[in-house]
Amino acid sequence: MSSKPVKYFDYNATHPPFPEILDKNLKNYFQFYFNPSGASRFSLDRQSAIEDVRTFLSNLTKKPKKSFVFCSTGTEANQLMLGYVFNGKQSKNACYVSPFEHSSIYGALDTLKIEYKILKCNKEGYIDLDFLNSQMNSNPLPVIVLLAGNETGVVQPYKEISEICRNREVPFLSDLMQAFCKIPIDFSFFDSFTFSGHKIGGGMGGAVVCLPLEIKSDYKTFKGGNQENNFRAGTENTPSILSIKDASVLQLSTLEEKNLRLQKYKSSIENNLLKIGGTIIAEKSNRLPSTTFVILPSEDIDFILMGLEEKDIIVSTGSSCKSRAREASPSLLSMGYSREEALRAIRISTGYFTTLDEVEDLNFELTKLLINFR
Repeated sequence: MSSKPVKYFDYNATHPPFPEILDKNLKNYFQFYFNPSGASRFSLDRQSAIEDVRTFLSNLTKKPKKSFVFCSTGTEANQLMLGYVFNGKQSKNACYVSPFEHSSIYGALDTLKIEYKILKCNKEGYIDLDFLNSQMNSNPLPVIVLLAGNETGVVQPYKEISEICRNREVPFLSDLMQAFCKIPIDFSFFDSFTFSGHKIGGGMGGAVVCLPLEIKSDYKTFKGGNQENNFRAGTENTPSILSIKDASVLQLSTLEEKNLRLQKYKSSIENNLLKIGGTIIAEKSNRLPSTTFVILPSEDIDFILMGLEEKDIIVSTGSSCKSRAREASPSLLSMGYSREEALRAIRISTGYFTTLDEVEDLNFELTKLLINFR
């Protein structure tokens, strides 16, 4: 492996951890390693630290403190969200779901044996609201739509989706993994949502689900202990939970400045891609300032990725749940792109640590590689 610094453009897969945050909370763990469920005052102090994070999230989102459950991963958080809602009293065992979800959502629906209908979308990457409305008129069911696309970065019209759901008195559930701490969010429009610490620089091992407590359900991902207000058994990962709060505070305190900078980087990257014959997916849509999904004018995508990696530049072919498989992106297929086009797509995602020099290097090397492969 190269000893040179990596020029990292795969923030949507995982955000590099903030060293000062992980260092602080690891040192804290070495000194205060007590089990939060223990009976001693030292254990009670650990539980108090966890409750402080829950209070922070409640204040941030204006959701009840007890509705927040800490999990190990986003996949687990999504499983708990769906399990809780669809095992609730009077809940129908069916829903509408977007074609843009992370595989953990579809996997949870299959595992829980929940019937679902995929919503229509357009080539701009938006859910077809007229289609959703017509479906809800005849058969109102819970709706699952992620806020920001893992691949396209398209931000869905969540306020309009929420209104459609509330007019039918059905819950609106959302995976906020790519949106949390990346764009301003009005959480009041969601009945239940999830997000993850490693997507914002808090390191791996911690995720959050906000459950709709007005739905009465006895579902638990794990049974055993009574941790997490009896919603999820298992000793809490205290360092990861504390890191979620610290990373959130840091990201939110710099959100406006960071997004202005990332928007400039995105414009530079996309202008260069257009010059060399690329097709920007959902170019005119409301997208995350950090995300570009592009169809390259070459079928040699694997060689281009290898060529970039030789220069220590890391991009991806899409959602990290399937990027190694080199399958055509279901998101692009649902938007009306061909399988051949979908197999020529790469995702470039930036974040907190991205620099102008890195962007310029990416533009230069990608241009050179595409010229060579023509």
